[in-house]
Amino acid sequence: MIDYTKDLVVGVIGGMGPEATADFFMKLLQLTPATKDQEHLRVLIDSNGKVPDRNTAIMEGGEDPAPVLREMAQNLQRAGAQLLVIPCNTAHYYHPTIQEAVTIPVLHIQQEVYKTLAREYPSLKKVGLLATTSTLYTNLYQRFAEDAGIILLTPQESSQEQLVLAGIRAVKAGDKVKGKSLLFQAAQELLQQGAEGLIAGCTEIPLVLFPTDFTVPLVDATEILAQATLVAARPHP
Repeated sequence: MIDYTKDLVVGVIGGMGPEATADFFMKLLQLTPATKDQEHLRVLIDSNGKVPDRNTAIMEGGEDPAPVLREMAQNLQRAGAQLLVIPCNTAHYYHPTIQEAVTIPVLHIQQEVYKTLAREYPSLKKVGLLATTSTLYTNLYQRFAEDAGIILLTPQESSQEQLVLAGIRAVKAGDKVKGKSLLFQAAQELLQQGAEGLIAGCTEIPLVLFPTDFTVPLVDATEILAQATLVAARPHP
């Protein structure tokens, strides 16, 4: 019998973007086997839409979001969080500095994605990555690919800007129809390159692209982070 009093308190460094944070929380709720309120995790969410833009900071030398992210992490720990998660792929560029700012573990979304690929899709060798330009530039996914035995396919430069980044920005702006159209086109180009599966490597992407849209696996990094959060926060039988 599960002792729910031993669950860890989860802190969410969110707001990047706000709807992506809500999507993470809903997926965490849906994945949690619970028959009443008390069987759910305690979750502290700091949905901070004021975090400086990660893409602008990395690609254009814009305002550094690291100080804000560190402060959010520390505030969540002071509030009682025992485990931290960041439902934003690009923000994991700052994972080391966030982890250094606290004494509790911070899950790593890219590492969790590769664990899932190895466990659930061991036959996949060529995988297409849909992510922000800064996620690609900082090799957040590429650096784990070789060890995982995966060839990671990324969009052509023009498609990355005109389809992927424009699609992500459209979703953030509330135009999901346009966002889905652009991101779907980018996904199709990756499939034409030989991708046997796709990684939704930006937390805005699962808001508009779904596994039922494709005949190959679409790996939802947000859902994977939610599942990893549940496992880490409830490590007892």
